Amino acid sequence: MKECSIFFIWVLVLLLQSSSCSGDANVVNPCCFYPCQNSGVCVRYDTHSYKCDCTRTGFYGVNCTIPEFWTRIYLMLKPSPSVVHYILTHFQWLWDLVNNTFLRNTLMRLVLTGRSDLIPSPPTYNTKYGYLSWESYYNLSYYTRLLPPVPKDCPLPMGTTGKPVLPDVKELTERFFKRQKFRPDPQGINLMFAFMAQHFTHQFFKTNHKVQGGFTHGLGHGVDASNIYGEDLVRQHQLRLHKDGKLKYQLKNGEMYPPTVSDVPVDMVYPEGFPAEQRLAIGQKVFGILPGLTMYATIWLREHNRVCDILKAEHPTWDDEQLFQTTRLIIIGEIIKIIIEEYVQQLSGYLLKLKFDPSLLFDVRFQYSNRIALEFCQLYHWHPLMPDSFLIDGDEIPFSQFLYNTSILMHYGVEKLVDAFSRQPAGQIGGGRNSHEMVLKVAELVIRESRAVRVQPFNEYRKRFNLKPYTSFHDFTDDKEMARGLEELYGHIDALEFYPGVLLEKTRAGGTFGESMVEMGAPFSLKGLLGNPICSPVYWKPSTFGGETGFNIVKTATLKKLVCLNTKWCPYVAFHIPRNEEEAKPRKPSTEL
Repeated sequence: MKECSIFFIWVLVLLLQSSSCSGDANVVNPCCFYPCQNSGVCVRYDTHSYKCDCTRTGFYGVNCTIPEFWTRIYLMLKPSPSVVHYILTHFQWLWDLVNNTFLRNTLMRLVLTGRSDLIPSPPTYNTKYGYLSWESYYNLSYYTRLLPPVPKDCPLPMGTTGKPVLPDVKELTERFFKRQKFRPDPQGINLMFAFMAQHFTHQFFKTNHKVQGGFTHGLGHGVDASNIYGEDLVRQHQLRLHKDGKLKYQLKNGEMYPPTVSDVPVDMVYPEGFPAEQRLAIGQKVFGILPGLTMYATIWLREHNRVCDILKAEHPTWDDEQLFQTTRLIIIGEIIKIIIEEYVQQLSGYLLKLKFDPSLLFDVRFQYSNRIALEFCQLYHWHPLMPDSFLIDGDEIPFSQFLYNTSILMHYGVEKLVDAFSRQPAGQIGGGRNSHEMVLKVAELVIRESRAVRVQPFNEYRKRFNLKPYTSFHDFTDDKEMARGLEELYGHIDALEFYPGVLLEKTRAGGTFGESMVEMGAPFSLKGLLGNPICSPVYWKPSTFGGETGFNIVKTATLKKLVCLNTKWCPYVAFHIPRNEEEAKPRKPSTEL
C-alpha cells in the first residue's frame, strides 16, 4: 500500500507540473524527489522516467520500499538506535559482567562490523560525479561522498521541497549557532578531549579551500600521523633529525619542544609580525593557532624520540630510516589505541568497555582501506567545544589572547597545560547556540561549502543511516523558538541542510549531541580506524613494530602513559573532568603509571 502511495503521489506531482509548464526544459528531474528508498539508486532515463536499482538492498519494488522476507524478519527483531543506546548506557551490573567475559569480544566485533558496514568500500560518489565512475574511485584529490549531490537541474536548492532561496548564512549562524551562555558538556568532556579532536582529525581533514568542489590537499585518507610528520616527504625530511630515526627539536630549560621555523624552515601559518622565537615548526602548518595543539605536537614529538631510543637499544644495527619508519608505525598504533579505548569511549558514554584488538575482525569480511567522506569532514566541525576563556594555573586567558600564543606552552610547561585542560569542561556540541563568536566564521564556511557542492538534505542522511526522518521542526528540536525560526527560514523540515541538522538537533538526555551525530559519525570513525593497514592480518604482528617490545608499546598505550612518560611529573590527565574528589586532588610529581 505504501509502495503504491509513493509512486502515485510522485506521478500526480509530475503531471501537475507538466500541465503548468510548456516544453521539456521545465520538466522536473524525477530523481530530485529522492524517490528511491533504503539505499536504492535513482537512474534517470528520459525526461519523465526513472528506475530505482534495489540490488542488494534487501528491498524491492518501484522505489525499493518492499522488504524481502529476511529483511522483514530482521527489521522486526532489530531494536531502534534509541533502544540500543539506552541499553549501552544503563544497567551497570550487566556491563560489569560483560566486560569481564568473552562477551566483550563478541559485542565489540558486532559494534565494529555493524557500524563499518554502513560505509561503502570501495567509495562511491564524489562532488563531480553523482554516479559510479572510475574517477570517483581513483582520484584521491576528492573527498568521497556517501550520497550523490543534489541534481543540478532540480527546481529548488534542496530538490523539490523548501524555499527557492536558502537562508542567509550569517543570519543562520547568528540566530542558531552563536553562544548565548556557555553550556558545559553534560558527559564531562574536557578541553584535553577538545584539543585531541582537532589535533587528531587534521591528519585526514585537509579541505582545499582554494578549489571549490570537495577537494582535499592531502593524499592521506586515514590515520597516518601526517599531523606529526608532515603531508609530504619534503616536509617530513625537513622535520627529521636524520640521526637515530628522531625528529628535530629544541631544548628549553632542559625540556624538549618543537624547533623554530628559523631552524626548520617549513611552511607554517602565523600572523604577520609574529615573533621568530615563537614560530614553532610542526607537522601540520595550522597548529600554531592554539596552544592546545602545540601542546599535543610537543607530546607526540617527545614520544616519537622516546620510542626511537627504545628501538635503537634493541636494534643497534638499524639505520636512521628503519628506526624512523618503524617508530612511525608504532605512533600510528598508539593513536588508534587511545582514540578507540579512551576518546571514543568517552564520547559514546557506553558502559561496554571498548577494545582495540584488530584480530577481532580477522575472521570476518573487512576491507583494509579508507576514503574520507565529505559528510564526515563536515559533521566533525565541533567548535562548540571551545570555552569563552582558558583557566591555567590560576590564570584566566580570554579566547582572543589564546589564539596564536605559542608562548603559553613554554611559559606554563606541558604538565600544567595538561592538568588545566583535563580539569576544564568543554562545551556541549549539540543543541545549538553554543559556539563562541570567534568560531562562527568556520560554521559559515562549512555551510557555504556544503551548498557549493550540493549536499543532500539532512533527512535524506537520516534515512541513509536507517534513522526515521523528522516530520517537523518541532520533532527535530525541543527549543520551540528555534523550531519556529528554522521553519520560517527553510519552509519544510525536508529542506533542512545537513550541517545545521547535525549541530542543531536536540541532544540525547545527558548527551554531548543528538542521535544523528552518533549514528552517522561512528560508522565513518570506526571504519577509518580499523581500516588502517596496521590493523590488517598482514601488518598486525610483532615484526611490524620491531618485535614484542614495540608491539607491546602499541597494545598497552594509554593517554596517561603518553603524557607521563614524556613529562617531569604526572599531572591529572583524562578526556573527562574529574569525576570524584580523589581524581580532583592536586597530584604530586610522579612517574608512576
